[in-house]
Amino acid sequence: MFSTSIFLGEAGFTYDGQLGPYMLFPGIAVIGYIYGALFFGAYLRRSCAPTVADFFGQRFNNHRVQQAAGFTIIMGLGGYLLVVTQGAAILLTELTDLTYTQGIILAWLSYTTFTMYSGSQGVIITDTLMFLLFTVATVFFAFYVIDGLGGVTTTVENLAQMESKPDIASWHGTVGPGTEWPTPMDYLIWTIIIDTSWGVVYAVSPWQSSRHLMARNEHVVLRAAIYACLVVIFMQFLIYGLGGFINLANPNISPSETVMIWAAKNLVPEALGALLLAGIMAAALSSASTFLSLVGFSVSNDMIPSNKELTLRKTRIVMFFTGVVVLIASFFFPPNVFWLMLFVGTVFASSWGPVGFMSIWSKRITADAAFWGIVTGFIFNVVPAALEYFGYVTWPSYANPAVLGAAASIITILVVSRMGKVSRAEALYRMRLHRTPEIDFDLKQVKITLLAPCCLIIYGCTMPFLLIYYYVIPYQTGASELLDDGSLNWATGEVVLALSYPFIYVFLGVLGIVLIWRRYSPHAGEKARTQRRRANGATESTRHRIST
Repeated sequence: MFSTSIFLGEAGFTYDGQLGPYMLFPGIAVIGYIYGALFFGAYLRRSCAPTVADFFGQRFNNHRVQQAAGFTIIMGLGGYLLVVTQGAAILLTELTDLTYTQGIILAWLSYTTFTMYSGSQGVIITDTLMFLLFTVATVFFAFYVIDGLGGVTTTVENLAQMESKPDIASWHGTVGPGTEWPTPMDYLIWTIIIDTSWGVVYAVSPWQSSRHLMARNEHVVLRAAIYACLVVIFMQFLIYGLGGFINLANPNISPSETVMIWAAKNLVPEALGALLLAGIMAAALSSASTFLSLVGFSVSNDMIPSNKELTLRKTRIVMFFTGVVVLIASFFFPPNVFWLMLFVGTVFASSWGPVGFMSIWSKRITADAAFWGIVTGFIFNVVPAALEYFGYVTWPSYANPAVLGAAASIITILVVSRMGKVSRAEALYRMRLHRTPEIDFDLKQVKITLLAPCCLIIYGCTMPFLLIYYYVIPYQTGASELLDDGSLNWATGEVVLALSYPFIYVFLGVLGIVLIWRRYSPHAGEKARTQRRRANGATESTRHRIST
């Protein structure tokens, strides 16, 4: 999640005019961490599969499904790796005398070397260290810059009066001629679709799901997902806010993707700026190493026939040549970090989303349906998105490629499933996925895990007050939207968005508490053991009758 795409691409997007919606919308995308862990990640953890694509192959007892999922990993994360590599190169060219070509080569060499040497476990360690670096750097940097601009409320009030970028602080941001959205309604439709798609991406994406597979137990899966959601929200507020706030210091930064770099070099002491830039580079290398390890391992584990021997040496060779392909592509694709990231990321929403959730919750989805669901979801997302990206067509907001791909995948799954039959092996595998491991029926662990959804409830209840005080009132003051008596105008989009937080996060918190208690409490454990004894007794009785 945190790479050059957010520090460069999304910060530049808010700088260009979309500060308001990025600050006010209640994180529709990041809640994918939560429902992804609750309804997919915990069950995926039970499979103990080496990769998520391998899980699909086991779940549907079909190597072709595994290969289809592996292909989407290679294409999707290969493209995402391209975005991160280009972002790191842009950063290097801004900081040094290196050319863009030299920056690409140096960034590629950096993450390729330690990823091939350390493997997935090493990548997790470096990810954690880099996360701590860029988080600490961003926090100190944000507080210094915001304090220099006069504080949050003063900054928002001044942005509401900014004439060069009208409505930058409003709920819909800058829309109209010269933008991607003719009206506020077009922007609303677009952002709901994009955020919903990215929510599914966070729920089932290979970089997230692979971490579920490595978790110590299901309690860690659930806790980590919920805390990740809250940390991401906190960091997004800082980075998105900074991207827009820097307009007051310099509204003419070009390209806008360098806004954070410019601020690090001009608005803060040299040591603090260097710390932030090191953090951004760490974020880029962290994401790149994760994507390269996933792509390389998917090529060697998922695409090669299952009867071929897999060795560490072969995996490293495959990973190296995969990286070479990305390196070559980096020279040909024009660097457009934000829009290319949106294009690549939503591939998993349409190709993996329906199949991922239905593999857990549907009794009728067949292996053929899963295969063609992945294929059609991928094609009907990538082809329309590519046509729009290269300027051949402009789709309306409601016909976003992510929606087209997801709809095609769901329709395909339903139609093909009706034409086939679920095998006994598939049905039994799915049944085993719904058996909670005995080790997770631990009251002490349950109590610790329940703290996470409680934090969601607290967050949902607190945010409306904070947003209204620190954002909505200053915005209405600057935009002259307060009522005649100076009180808050409650009939605005900004207020509606600020008040929407409890409906999402309190609901998710309560849902999390209920599901965690039902799955892992001692009572649930005793009930599961009783059902297993009955099932075993019935099996033994059947065997006895057959032998007799």
